[in-house]
Amino acid sequence: MGILWLILIFISLSSHGDAHGPDSCNHEGGLCRVGNCILGEYLARYCFEPIILCCKNLSPTTLKS
Repeated sequence: MGILWLILIFISLSSHGDAHGPDSCNHEGGLCRVGNCILGEYLARYCFEPIILCCKNLSPTTLKS
């Protein structure tokens, strides 16, 4: 019975919200992080909602000459 609950929790977490998983995040140039994105990164979406974020680097700003 305990294993059944564990499987149900895992399925619930993996299909919750707009979570695409780490493979999709890495494929699109992001990195999964727990908690917050670091300086110079922005939240692109979630790897596993709501705890593990998919963070991407900010685009380099273009300098006008």
